[in-house]
Amino acid sequence: MDPRSAGFQALAPTVPVMRNRSVVTLVIAAVVVMLAGCGRGGSGGDTGGAGDIPDNQAFVEYRPADGRFSIKVPEGWARAESGGTATFTDKLNTITAVVAPRATPPDAASGAADLAALKDATAGFTPGTVSTVDRKAGTAVLITYRADSAADPVTGKVVSDDVERYQFWRDATLLTVTLAGPHGADNVDPWRTVTDSVRWLP
Repeated sequence: MDPRSAGFQALAPTVPVMRNRSVVTLVIAAVVVMLAGCGRGGSGGDTGGAGDIPDNQAFVEYRPADGRFSIKVPEGWARAESGGTATFTDKLNTITAVVAPRATPPDAASGAADLAALKDATAGFTPGTVSTVDRKAGTAVLITYRADSAADPVTGKVVSDDVERYQFWRDATLLTVTLAGPHGADNVDPWRTVTDSVRWLP
């Protein structure tokens, strides 16, 4: 027998093994890439922590020109004022404070009526709950719901927001503080800091 043929026959069985190892290596590499992609999060899925306000966020006091109240808001957020409305924004989160006259204090019944009225006027609306909560400025009516955010001016993307609306009242004046951020964002402590900071001024 030709020694060259014998050498070929001896090597031949190892070829499929090498090919199988290559296939396994490629499969493992693909799985690693897929898992890495899942860890980063994809478009259209869970926000994955997007919208979380940092634990070390500093807060500063805001007082409107009429001086009827004060509230602490995250430092560095953009501010816009129009009439009795002040809006503070940073990326995916928004705080809005609105002052308006109201002869009687809000209660659970009026909060339920306000929640029902939001249905037709709010894109992506999903009703939440109406309750009363105690804050340092007094008892407030809390209305919660889900709503679509404003479209991103660059990408046009819209996300679903969790919204908390607090209604404070004193001397025929209603102060409504609305907090909105991406659904699932962990902002319990920052929102408590904001709503606990509300003060009625003389």
